[in-house]
Parts: sequence; structure tokens; C-alpha cells
Amino acid sequence: MTMAKEKILIHTDGGSRGNPGPSAVGVVIEIVDGTPAAIVKEYGEYIGHATNNEAEYQAVIFALKKVKQLIGREKAGKSKVEIHVDSELLERQLNGHYKIESPKIQHLFLELWNLKVDFDDVTFKHILRDKNKEADKLVNAVLDKETNKLF
Repeated sequence: MTMAKEKILIHTDGGSRGNPGPSAVGVVIEIVDGTPAAIVKEYGEYIGHATNNEAEYQAVIFALKKVKQLIGREKAGKSKVEIHVDSELLERQLNGHYKIESPKIQHLFLELWNLKVDFDDVTFKHILRDKNKEADKLVNAVLDKETNKLF
């Protein structure tokens, strides 16, 4: 009997105030393992000074690392991960449609690509911003908190 593959749906968002400026990531992870109740985890984290595009990449990197922590290496290797992003640029770069010219983004791309190998399959899908409200809300809550500390 073969074990059913775990499906993981992730919504990510990264944001920067000032571009570059104070930045944060927001991640919503839904683990669907065949049981009636999916596991949903939400994370928002301040990442320091970055551009918006760097924050978008860091959100996906954060998400893949967090999933691996949550389910372990063995389950990760059997999991299909679908990552929803509202950055069309990010999705196009990750799916090989756009060239990456920024050295910082190239570095983040390689880090992300190396994390992908720990999973059975990772796909990236562009969604409209209004379908990514929870991840966006997490980013803004963190940025509101962090930028208020500065004043």
C-alpha cells in the first residue's frame, strides 16, 4: 500500500515600505494530509531592510523552510507543494519565463531552488492580490509594529 502524498498549499507575500526599506514576509501554510481538518499555520516576520522583490523571494524561502520544520524531511520528500504568490514578476522568474538580472535576487533564487529539492514537487502560481489577503495582512501587521518602533 502506498502512502498518499501530502499536499501543501502556501500563500506568501513580501512587502517593503520605501522599496528599499523596512520589510516583512507573510506566510499562510495549509497542510492537507487526507484527514478532514487541514492544518493551517500563519507567520509574519520582520526581515530588515530590503526591496519589495527581495521580500517576495524571502517569503517563499521562509515558507519552504517552515514547512520542512513542521512536517520533517521524510514527509517533505513525499509532498506536493503549491505556492501562491501575488507577484507576477516572482512567479515568472521562478517558472523560468523571465531572466533574473539582479545579483541579490539571483542569490535568493539559488537559495530557493536548493530548498525545492527537499520536496517531491513545488509549483508556483500567480494569484490576484485580493486572493492573497491573509498573507498581505500578516506583512502589514508586522510592518506596522516595526515602523511604529522607529518613531
